[in-house]
Amino acid sequence: MISNPYIFIIYYLSIPISLIGFGSFFFSINKNFKISSNYGYVGLTGILIICIYSYLSSFFIKHSDIHNIIILILGIISFFYFNYKNNHQNRILVFFLVVYFIGFLIFKTHDDFPYYHFKYTYYLTQMPSVIGIGNFNLGLRTPSSIFYLNSLYYLPFIKYFMFQMAAFSIFLFSNIILINKIIKNNVEKNFDFLTYYYLLSFIFINIFFYRISEHGTDRSAQILILILIGEILFFVNFKSNIEKILSKLFLLIAIIISLKAFYVLYVIFFSIIIYKLYKSYMFKEIFLCLFSNFYLYFLLVLFSLILLVNFINSGCLVYPVSFTCFDSFDWAISTSEVKELNNWYEQWSKAGATPNYRVEDPDIYIKNLNWVPNWINEYFFTKVSDFILGLIMLCSLMLLTFFPYNKIDKDKNDRKINFVLLIIIILFTEWFYNHPTLRYGGYCLIAALFFIITATKLEKNKFNFEKSKKRIVFFIVLSLIIFLTRNIDRILKEHKQYAYNPLINVYYKVEDSYFELDAKLRKKKNNYNLCILNQADCREDEIYGIKKILNIYVFYKK
Repeated sequence: MISNPYIFIIYYLSIPISLIGFGSFFFSINKNFKISSNYGYVGLTGILIICIYSYLSSFFIKHSDIHNIIILILGIISFFYFNYKNNHQNRILVFFLVVYFIGFLIFKTHDDFPYYHFKYTYYLTQMPSVIGIGNFNLGLRTPSSIFYLNSLYYLPFIKYFMFQMAAFSIFLFSNIILINKIIKNNVEKNFDFLTYYYLLSFIFINIFFYRISEHGTDRSAQILILILIGEILFFVNFKSNIEKILSKLFLLIAIIISLKAFYVLYVIFFSIIIYKLYKSYMFKEIFLCLFSNFYLYFLLVLFSLILLVNFINSGCLVYPVSFTCFDSFDWAISTSEVKELNNWYEQWSKAGATPNYRVEDPDIYIKNLNWVPNWINEYFFTKVSDFILGLIMLCSLMLLTFFPYNKIDKDKNDRKINFVLLIIIILFTEWFYNHPTLRYGGYCLIAALFFIITATKLEKNKFNFEKSKKRIVFFIVLSLIIFLTRNIDRILKEHKQYAYNPLINVYYKVEDSYFELDAKLRKKKNNYNLCILNQADCREDEIYGIKKILNIYVFYKK
């Protein structure tokens, strides 16, 4: 495919605008739906709406380029109709789109992209959902809203070269949320502890997560978790519009869960919300407050769709949690295989497996805390220790910059953070015991602990507002400069190693092997009668049968 940088740039600008357009349209339906004028939340609302549509439509139609360009244009029209006068937010959006463009230029994708991210997304663009698709590839048993959102960006001329846009959009809108919150506190001349928490989160996301290609499903979810924790801290420490704050929390948790199913554990944060509501309202009022919120139903609908897609892919409601599996269905993965693969994922996350190394007895290794000594040697003193050192340096730099400490503001009350810290520690314990790799939730949990403690320390110091303002601006500018510098260095390395030149070809690398699933699926789909009559034709790729029920193809193993 001939690379056209102009088409690439047009789509790069158009897709975030379209998502904000869908969010703006939803806000216009009812004044109670509008949770914020912040483009970050408007864009995330657009993502939620489009994800629900993508899941639903995938049951009936393929997400072809013609279908997708119509969806894109509708969002763009909505954006200009509702936001043409919103100059402040438009300027912020344009600024970040310009700054982040260098990070969007990608040649080398992450390891999971060719394995199943690309395959799953591309499959959605070629045919409606197929029952039993999990029999073709292990990765196709774990759907994510990233794939369903990306499938709507299979577009004319550029085809499948916008499949990094979902992760980028979450990155973009999250940073817009954070910067708007910092600006709001600046306008109000009130740098409370959340200002420092948001600033630390902004710096962290732009420096630690500077490689958009590495985000996938995991880092996108963890970015949103940092914002979720910030909103909960705001809710328990400040007076707020309960309906709007609940809407934001439902919105965030809906997208987080849809990115990876095991993040459903993070609904535990709602215990804090229920507790505060319980102290302030009667039970009936709490019930009405929760169940009259439209975003709760968005959350329930999206979660139900995720369970349904998991089920038709693998026979499990949440793969690979074996007790949610029903292997009596023709297409279902056997429970024994699910358990085996769950043990493999646990073994891998506990440093019991690498490309060049395997422990001798995996079943014994993953039990209890047998794995801890090896995990410390193989993983902690390479990845985790470096990460914690980076956080210590970041927080220390913040504390030193806002020196001195002897001027303590005794009038400031202690913040209500203990309950939040307790929930984070509970989630951290679950993370450490079951899947102690940073990509499975470790980044955000460890970072949040550092940021909350540092932010509360900073708030207690008496600062001159103007000096504090300049220092905050300095950190924002510095983090963006580091983001740009690291991405320029990355592109130079990709140019040296892979001859990548974005001035000539702006697209990421795609090889024939990326389409392997599509070739197999088309063969089976077009010859399903032959497959049923002659089982030998199916065994070559371990798919032993295929049925057609109400025009839907069902693939299964004997």
